[in-house]
Amino acid sequence: MVSKDKLKEIILENRKFILHSVRRIVEREAGRFPEGVNKVKVLYGVRRSGKTFVLYNLFRNSKDESLYIDFEDERLTDFGLGGFEVLMEAFLELYPYLLNKRKRVLLDEIQNIAGWEKFCRRVTEREDVDVFVAGSSSKIMPQEIHTSLRGRAWSMEITPFSFREYLRAKGVDVNKSSIYGPEKILVKGHFGDYLRWGGFPEIIFARSEFDKSKILKEYLGSIFFRDLVERFKINNIPLLDTMMASVFSLFSQKFSLNSFYKQYKDKLPFSKDSLFAYYKYFLESMLIFEVRKFTESVYKRMRNPAKIYLVDPGLARREASQDLGRLLENIVFLELRKRTDKIYYFEEEKECDFVIVKDGRFSAYQVCYELSEENRERKIDGLVLCCRQLEEKKGFILTFDQEEEINKEEIEIKIIPVWKWLVTFV
Repeated sequence: MVSKDKLKEIILENRKFILHSVRRIVEREAGRFPEGVNKVKVLYGVRRSGKTFVLYNLFRNSKDESLYIDFEDERLTDFGLGGFEVLMEAFLELYPYLLNKRKRVLLDEIQNIAGWEKFCRRVTEREDVDVFVAGSSSKIMPQEIHTSLRGRAWSMEITPFSFREYLRAKGVDVNKSSIYGPEKILVKGHFGDYLRWGGFPEIIFARSEFDKSKILKEYLGSIFFRDLVERFKINNIPLLDTMMASVFSLFSQKFSLNSFYKQYKDKLPFSKDSLFAYYKYFLESMLIFEVRKFTESVYKRMRNPAKIYLVDPGLARREASQDLGRLLENIVFLELRKRTDKIYYFEEEKECDFVIVKDGRFSAYQVCYELSEENRERKIDGLVLCCRQLEEKKGFILTFDQEEEINKEEIEIKIIPVWKWLVTFV
């Protein structure tokens, strides 16, 4: 049990650190919770995506009524479920004016405390406490958290920075002048860096390419061992490493577990059950996402291989990928995922990269680094066929820097640079 005096010391140290040592906090698009929701607010997502800084920002916005605790603090090693009551007593003794007022409690790396859900549920429902928790464990992912809190949680995914957040972090105002005025060249330059390095916050603020490479390498090591090996108690390390290399190199493409099995069954000792389980672990860790074929048949949708995308384009550097077209497609997927959870790929006689459903309406998108003589007809015809089957009159082709509007077979096609599309929410 951690003493009350020690908890007071930690509370005051955290307050001083957040208010005086944390220099700049970028406002996150996903960091806004609805007012008046009497539920435990849960921040989840891939490691190093900025969840802690969302908590810092929430603290600063209500500094006179907020308590922040990080359960990675080694001084809290002996903190157990009974420690929460002592923690609240310490907090109120420091700030007695909050005794009968609304309080905000921010708990970081909460998965380290067994049974934390019971405390959070009780104080949220009975003691007028606004509780926010964050962590990197699968135990606080929506599929787990809603079981333990039985509908008393409001989950919010925190991802690496979007390009708009990246620009804000670099001090660029995100508005129309950013894409049409003098800042256009600056925005395009930033997008080139974002394409190469991704949106993990620490990467964005790193000063040199050496530092960025070093940080990414450390992230990948931490993801491999903490988010996969330790979390899921994996013992077939060669299989996991080979699978990670395959998944991270085949982003923005179809990935077939059966094909992987045929390729490696004589080179590595593993079963099909292990293979499917390990792939599921990648999905549960939110390192990769699947996009299934657009079809009304659930059987056909699951029978066809999924296309896979990385949670951040920076992770593609594990395999030193320089395929800018696939990196662009991965970035487009991540943006579409913020707008809807209904994302598919279209594949009939021709192909289209994305079909999305939002508010009952379909939209179709093709992505390529550049429309050239080699791919122009294929990309346009695939989009037109997709739009016709969807009975939509407009489609989009997203490129690195081309822009024009064309019509074909009564389909309006808008060709837009990805960087401009990301800023303007077309």
